[in-house]
Amino acid sequence: MTQQVAIVTGASRGIGATVARRLAADGFAVIVNYAGNAAAAAEVVADITAAGGQATAVQADVSDPAAARRLFDEAIRAYGRVDVLVNNAGVMPTNMPALVDTDDATFDRMFHINVKGSFNTMREAVKRLQAGGRIVNSSSSVVGLATPGYSAYAAAKAAIETMTNILAKELRGRQITVNAVAPGPTATDLFLDGKAPEVIERLAKAAPLERLGTPQDIAGVVSFLVGPDSAWVNGQTLRANGGII
Repeated sequence: MTQQVAIVTGASRGIGATVARRLAADGFAVIVNYAGNAAAAAEVVADITAAGGQATAVQADVSDPAAARRLFDEAIRAYGRVDVLVNNAGVMPTNMPALVDTDDATFDRMFHINVKGSFNTMREAVKRLQAGGRIVNSSSSVVGLATPGYSAYAAAKAAIETMTNILAKELRGRQITVNAVAPGPTATDLFLDGKAPEVIERLAKAAPLERLGTPQDIAGVVSFLVGPDSAWVNGQTLRANGGII
């Protein structure tokens, strides 16, 4: 198979689902990864195939190393190759307490999924990606904003940015780029859940463009980072946030 293949983790909804649809429209065969929502993942696959694209849903909790390996196994079984990994899977608690009030379970879950999950799939990608491949990780502009209440979440995303930069250097000679996208406030269910309308309005006005980002905004950045026009962009974190920072 000569068609390029992209794995998008956490692709059953939100930004991940929009990225999966965009990459399929760009010509990739897409592995729509999901952890638990099979129906939502099937809907994304149905949308892609209805539009003339190719997609397969694969269940895998990427925080489990064995499941991350199986995700790549299934991609290669379905399409014979993997060219792109988009690490989108992640969690954000509805309540973001101050550091002193952050319990162990919240901290551990944040790092287990947001950091270990991406680590597991990056480690597999190093072994499986075709030469000239692309890895795109998910950070957050909260790393730069340093917003009180986001200490554990921002720390997890800062770890992603550091691993992105180092892995790009470790892949010297492979012609594989490794970058991250760091969205600002983006109108997804994950972001909006539990926030009062006045909080959402304040966040929407914070950037000079005076609106929340959309999943399509972020998918466009990912499309650039996995495409030929980004061939000289490597080891970078691209902040897509409307100028909030």
